[in-house]
Amino acid sequence: MGSPSNLELILSGKICFVTGSTRGIGWATAETLSRYGATVILNGRTPSELLEERRRTLQERLGQPVLALAGDVGDPADVEACYAQIFKEYKRLDVLVNNAGTMQDALLGMISKDLIQSVINTNVTGAILHLQAAARLMARARSGSIINLTSIIGRMGKEGQTVYASSKAALIGMTLAAAKELAPKGIRVNAIAPGMIDTEMTRQLPPDRHAAAVNSIKLGRIGRPEEVAQAVLFFASDLSSYVTGQVLGVDGGMVL
Repeated sequence: MGSPSNLELILSGKICFVTGSTRGIGWATAETLSRYGATVILNGRTPSELLEERRRTLQERLGQPVLALAGDVGDPADVEACYAQIFKEYKRLDVLVNNAGTMQDALLGMISKDLIQSVINTNVTGAILHLQAAARLMARARSGSIINLTSIIGRMGKEGQTVYASSKAALIGMTLAAAKELAPKGIRVNAIAPGMIDTEMTRQLPPDRHAAAVNSIKLGRIGRPEEVAQAVLFFASDLSSYVTGQVLGVDGGMVL
């Protein structure tokens, strides 16, 4: 994706933290924000070797500073350590992209307590912990943008995805509540609800389910991670300076 000359510095000087950013939508988002001038902070539970490889690749490709922080988004100690490092390095944070998430399907009768705990801890608890820590940093400057990655499933529901849908619906409620609470501090909170996006996660679907999902998209094709990243770019930049408490669907007109 080329950078139009009038937008090429739109994120210049901004510090942007993207959770779960070693692959898929998170990696595409990190690339996009860096391309438009941001200093990007990568994050993942993956081994530090992969994180370092991603950091080096992004920095060499686009020439912007990149920091890599390993840690489980649902672990309070890991989250605290991440934000302590961010404060040490930059003394501020301008953008948080709450992207890290997990999807584990199960019919109602097959849902285990472990599955519930795993999905909720990553998708909900992790997002709240990061939102809370980011808001503290942003409040110092009375400015900032928080973007939560929810899902069309959180708005529409789908059989076999009760736990996942619950977690993504929680992100929508979280966005609306936090937007009201943080607006007086100059912090905007919005959400993006992707539909069927071509990621490692969706490629693992059985062929019949994958085909059925694509057939339900009115635009007639699966979305690209970069198309979600471009929506993140809007919320991260001052183009959306008067936008908060919104949930933007990026789903190609998908009908579940």
